[in-house]
Amino acid sequence: MSEKIVIPALGPCTVQSPLRIESHGSLETTFVHDEMYYREPVEVELEASVQLFEKAGPREKLYFEPAKAKVAIVTCGGLCPGMNNVIRSSYLQLHHHYGVPAVLGIRYGYSGFSAEGSPPIWLNSEMVDNIHQRGGTLLGTSRGPVSPDIIVDFLERRGVNILFAAGGDGTQRGAHAVAEEIQRRNLKISVIGIPKTIDDDVQYVNRSFGYFTAIEKAKEVIDSAHVEAICVHNGISIVKVMGRDSGFIAAGASLASQEVNFTLVPEVPFKLEGECGLLAALHRRLLERRHAVIVVAEGAGQHLMPPTEERDASGNLQHRDVGLFLRHKIRDHFAAQRLPVVIRYFDPSYYIRSVPASTVDSVLCDSFARHAVHAAMAGKTDMILGLQHGVFIHVPIPMATRQRKRLSSQEWAAVVTATGQPDLT
Repeated sequence: MSEKIVIPALGPCTVQSPLRIESHGSLETTFVHDEMYYREPVEVELEASVQLFEKAGPREKLYFEPAKAKVAIVTCGGLCPGMNNVIRSSYLQLHHHYGVPAVLGIRYGYSGFSAEGSPPIWLNSEMVDNIHQRGGTLLGTSRGPVSPDIIVDFLERRGVNILFAAGGDGTQRGAHAVAEEIQRRNLKISVIGIPKTIDDDVQYVNRSFGYFTAIEKAKEVIDSAHVEAICVHNGISIVKVMGRDSGFIAAGASLASQEVNFTLVPEVPFKLEGECGLLAALHRRLLERRHAVIVVAEGAGQHLMPPTEERDASGNLQHRDVGLFLRHKIRDHFAAQRLPVVIRYFDPSYYIRSVPASTVDSVLCDSFARHAVHAAMAGKTDMILGLQHGVFIHVPIPMATRQRKRLSSQEWAAVVTATGQPDLT
């Protein structure tokens, strides 16, 4: 049984695409038709249900006439390597290939749509020329919701008919609310989400941009932590990395480094005390090898600490600092055992998210941005770009934000094999 995933559209596409057709195809290789689908999952059992997603790519017929289109771009949430690349590639695709004359940059996330926010800026080629070589975002960012009414009022007042929202699940839920308000008002405005999450936890996105840069930089810190640990007697290095609900950075960096002895992630609760707990396993490790490296995702071990009801500006439940918690528990354990240890603590979270995108992520950013532009020009709306097994697809925002992607059992098995850590559950 097959299920076609329907992507909302503003209306029929009647405008001929300005992308050139040459002997080798268009500038984007060949045009994609709406009846071209990607099957997910690729491998299925007999009689199993499969989902069919629209393939992303340039359409021969457009909904918007490029010369009359007016576009806004907003970047939201925490920083992530590649945000500037996405802004730049989106602008270049819109302006130079489609001929869209006006691209508006919204300042400091959704707050830039409110009357109290910073005024928007008109993007131009000179402004975006070198931003891909820098970390952060030219437009600035912020957390926290803004009423869809305020955002749609802004879009109507400014005559914007395409909105690109680069951000994580909170940003995309906000974009969906905006799309719903647009539909309620019967307006012809396209809302396209570009998945931005350094944690790599968006559904239907095999790899989000910024992730490869993050694990590359985290690996550098882990390697330094390993040197610190092995150069002293009973050295213990603890490295805390980002990962609120998914341990992809911790897992990927551990696999890249191959110097990690314990990796702790939100998907796999672990015991601290007892014969099978982390402290006992760490103790045995020091007696055998005289050093240890621990990598912990920020969302791991929350069950070991008192709960909190505090929330951040995006509405996410605040996590306790598991890195500092482990450092104190490890220090107290070995002090009680009268075994001298040297503990080094590393928290590179803000460092790894504010650097420029790596080569691999730069290519990924460019692809996400250009496919987003193709979708918008064809009148698609209330959707996010997905990436499955190297194929870019269109995914309804509610599907993509229903739940976060988490480490699979196969991915976790690879980490356990690389670290050699015992079962701590």
